[in-house]
Amino acid sequence: MQALPNTASVQTELKLLTKIQKYRPPHNFIVGHSTYEKSHMNDEKPMRYRVDQDGLPSKFPTHGHEAAFWESLGRAVATFGFLEEILGKAIFALTATRAYEEDEIEQAYVEWLPKLERALIDPLGNLIDVYGKAVKDNPDVVIENLDELLGDLRQASKMRNILCHGSWRLPNASGVSMPLFVNRQKHVVDTAMDRQFIDQVQQHAVNLICAVINTVTQMGWQFPGTVGSGKKIWEPTAQHSTAADG
Repeated sequence: MQALPNTASVQTELKLLTKIQKYRPPHNFIVGHSTYEKSHMNDEKPMRYRVDQDGLPSKFPTHGHEAAFWESLGRAVATFGFLEEILGKAIFALTATRAYEEDEIEQAYVEWLPKLERALIDPLGNLIDVYGKAVKDNPDVVIENLDELLGDLRQASKMRNILCHGSWRLPNASGVSMPLFVNRQKHVVDTAMDRQFIDQVQQHAVNLICAVINTVTQMGWQFPGTVGSGKKIWEPTAQHSTAADG
């Protein structure tokens, strides 16, 4: 991470990325609280500008990268979306299969539905925290490196934010590009990335997905939403009627 760049350099990059043309508003064109008449400072009419959108390159602002770069980035982002889904399902499985004391059941049931609802809407960072607690609270989970897994998930979450929200600078001759991204601590990414690096990030996310699934299946349960081995956690109470049933 490094300090924020000065605004002058950012403005210079913006000028290079856009084309503008002179634009004269029609008579009495209203801008804010003033009209397009005479300036308060002199008799000259102000010059206004707008983007020459017809002059922009095709696929702007993604025109500078090869299509393969955007494919790799898109697949990585989609994989992180799938990781969020898997964490939500794991939270359901771990909390649904946990044993409770008799005097804990009623309160656990009251808290269960809101917990599952949050798993649908929480960002990745919160999902990781809830998942970690669910693993620790379930005594049947067999895992030796939970802290390491949670640490890897949190690091991956930081990379996910960069890939999803970064504004990518034009690549160099080797196809390496710097994402402009500032986190909540006002740190700026200082690592340039190419397609091969993003592919590695995507594969690492796949490894994390499998590790999360394993925490459920190693207890002997079928992971929700799959047709893999294990006992089903939940069976629908209402079966759909078939044509043969009339």
